[in-house]
Amino acid sequence: MDEVLELARRELRENADETKKLSGQKFFKESVRLYGLPVPAVNRIARDHFKLIRQRSKHEIFALCEDLWQSGYMEEALIACTWSHSVHKSYQSEDMDIFENWLDKYVSNWATCDTLCNHSVSDLVDMYPALVDVLKKWARSENRWVRRGAAVSLIVPAKRGRFLEDVFLIADTLLLDSDDLVQKGYGWMLKEAAENHQHEVFNYVMRNKSVMPRTSLRYAIEKMPGELKARAMEK
Repeated sequence: MDEVLELARRELRENADETKKLSGQKFFKESVRLYGLPVPAVNRIARDHFKLIRQRSKHEIFALCEDLWQSGYMEEALIACTWSHSVHKSYQSEDMDIFENWLDKYVSNWATCDTLCNHSVSDLVDMYPALVDVLKKWARSENRWVRRGAAVSLIVPAKRGRFLEDVFLIADTLLLDSDDLVQKGYGWMLKEAAENHQHEVFNYVMRNKSVMPRTSLRYAIEKMPGELKARAMEK
């Protein structure tokens, strides 16, 4: 094992808390493997130990991230997300294959899905807009986390007013998805897109509200004025 991984894992073990572990496991519907550390503590460990590897190549850092993902521990996955995002200035379009592999093989809960997609995947798509077509492919995946990732990866750029047409295309694909976490994911994407395109998102909701799951609809209109919310919620 790489010595930096050994040091990071030792600190995770030394700070593990059985009470936090049990409460954390109750927080997720899915079975999650935890040490039992609060997220701020995990983030500190990630930052502290990244200082020891920051001079390594992106390839070497991604290899360490792969090792962390393979452990199955949520805290190690969060460290992997922090480390992979720390080298975002060196991203190349082919890194999408690596992120897709992590999402498909290792992600097992919404926390790691959202952390990976809101940061690394989001930044990569922002840098290489043509990669949005990969997200459209993800929206048709059999893997619930890949489908959620298709939407969550566009949340940050959508909030800035970007990719509106693609937001709607991905929402179209996910519109009738029966998975509540996917419903929340694309509803969240629409909500952030409404920051700059409230009229367009409202019209989208009104066109589709007869079939859109109520979970998605509520997320999409959450920040809209009361009058628009009332119209959208009318049956």
